[in-house]
Amino acid sequence: MDGISNLAIQYDLDAYASPYTPSAPEREHLPHPAPLSMPRQTLGADGVMADRTPTSSPIGVGQRRAILFGATLLLTALAAWEPVRLYAKDGFMPLEVVGLSLFLVLITAISCWFCSAAIGLTVLLVRGDRDELDFAAVAPRPTVRTALLMPLYNEDAQASFNRLAQIERSLSQLSVSQAFDLFVLSDTTDERVATAEWNAFQALRLQTHCRVYYRRRRENSERKVGNLSDWVRRFGAAYSHMIVLDADSTMAGETILHLVDAMERNPGIGLIQTTPTIVEGETLFARASQFGVRLYGRVASAGLAWWSGAEASYWGHNAIVRVRAFAECAGLPVLEGRKPFGGPILSHDVVEAALLRRGGWGVHVTPTLAGSHEETPPSLLEFMKRERRWCQGNLQHIALLNAPGMHWMSRFQIFVGLLAYLASPIWLLSLTAGLLIQIGNKPDWGSWWYFLHPEFNVMVLAAMLTTGMLLGPKLMGAALALSRPAERKAFGGAKTLIKSVAAEMLLSAITAPIYMIGNTRAVFEILLGKDAGWVSQNRSADGISRADAKANFRNEFFAGLFFVVPLAMRPDLLMWVWPIFVPMLFAPRIAAWTSSRAAGEKARAAGLLLTPEEIAARRPEPSQGADVVPLPVRVVHPMAMAAE
Repeated sequence: MDGISNLAIQYDLDAYASPYTPSAPEREHLPHPAPLSMPRQTLGADGVMADRTPTSSPIGVGQRRAILFGATLLLTALAAWEPVRLYAKDGFMPLEVVGLSLFLVLITAISCWFCSAAIGLTVLLVRGDRDELDFAAVAPRPTVRTALLMPLYNEDAQASFNRLAQIERSLSQLSVSQAFDLFVLSDTTDERVATAEWNAFQALRLQTHCRVYYRRRRENSERKVGNLSDWVRRFGAAYSHMIVLDADSTMAGETILHLVDAMERNPGIGLIQTTPTIVEGETLFARASQFGVRLYGRVASAGLAWWSGAEASYWGHNAIVRVRAFAECAGLPVLEGRKPFGGPILSHDVVEAALLRRGGWGVHVTPTLAGSHEETPPSLLEFMKRERRWCQGNLQHIALLNAPGMHWMSRFQIFVGLLAYLASPIWLLSLTAGLLIQIGNKPDWGSWWYFLHPEFNVMVLAAMLTTGMLLGPKLMGAALALSRPAERKAFGGAKTLIKSVAAEMLLSAITAPIYMIGNTRAVFEILLGKDAGWVSQNRSADGISRADAKANFRNEFFAGLFFVVPLAMRPDLLMWVWPIFVPMLFAPRIAAWTSSRAAGEKARAAGLLLTPEEIAARRPEPSQGADVVPLPVRVVHPMAMAAE
């Protein structure tokens, strides 16, 4: 309990209950300061390090990782065998070496992703929904203080405070409000939004049993990192734990109690990351993401938790953090050089996890704890804006790969995050090399068996295997749901589930080439020195105008034309290349269509892409909702993104 006795906790609750009188110009309502030192760490040997294995590390985790990497190498070798054999027969040409090298990088990442998901499926089939953190059926009442932190930056104030009120009501119903304080940490720069935040805060205070505080920073240094670090330095000593939220986060009170209990039972754990599901999806794009995460993500999450052990990652929200461990180890350095590679670290979460583990603290992901939710961007356009920012943050991590003292698994997590975005230009270059190789090989139209000849297109064999491994985790998640009667019923039955799976896979196939071009553009812009800046997230858009769609997706259109041109010389490749270039040519229309709430409503009315919660809400008999099975999972790990 971080050295705080029950008596001291009760004293703290009383001592900090009386906030300062808020000053009107700053619009702050805060408790008494409780300063906590949070030194800025370095990437050198003088950073906080501890040569100890967390007590929460699973027994045999080394063997688990050997299984993952061994299976990955075996699958990669099987996938690469035929292309290497065919090209080697007549000697490797320079372009063939380039194409094979790019293919090997991609197929290794995809193989690892596939094997991790297969492990997750095995774990779920063998162990069920039991978690290695051994959550109790009913969590005990907390004996420590925990702060819930919601950073805001020019967000919809009413929507954000409504989510916070939902969390507070859940805690209040459990009669544990006195153990939790809610902080809204605003970095908002728009005065109108700031006024709306203050008004929403005043209204929330009248309804809550938890203590609720509000602070708006005038200097937005270091973005979210600076926002949270400022809170730790000013108030961190008063709390054992903090639960970090995003503006679109919600969490059930029971989930929060389980997290606090797990932290108290495992004093060597510094952070536990939940795996949120997506909710409130209204556009077709959001509904497809919501369904996919709800169904397929659990196998990926279970696999990740199994082999990452106490060296897992952090996704920046919907997680509980031990405050003193965070203050001691996770003060982020400022990278040398100019933006976009220098300056404050943008993708801070995985780095904070690595620094916590470097300090000897365990970092865990829980795949089975239900009641953790978030929302998703409503359109391809908003999604790609967020990807652009994350891409820059992940590419910054190149400077961290050789930082002394980091656990090798933390380096692996950072590397996978890099690969998540480098995979797009690698994929594009691999496709380009494959086309150029085929253009140089004239087809023998006189042979009736031409289309069956293995040398017709080595790229075809690779593409078929790659597609199979990409679809594998989706099929695993669907098979798991179909094999469990309660889950099958929760998703509307086998027929409804299969139709929704087919619809989601089709949408994924259509959007994958668009992601490839968008992320490739982001990588090259960053390499050319263009900074992403800091823009607020539009979480409630409905549709994209035709002009905006054309303006924002013209690169995808021209990339599609690039793939069409070689077909004039090799029209026989059309049957293999069309799934790549057709979505690119129609990217503006696809973006506009999937961003529409009307399209999402049509899918809902047709019974497609429905989650168990939605199906339960549509049933007239409340008792039928009892069969809904929580599936608390989400694919957000960079390895998953690399496969998309």
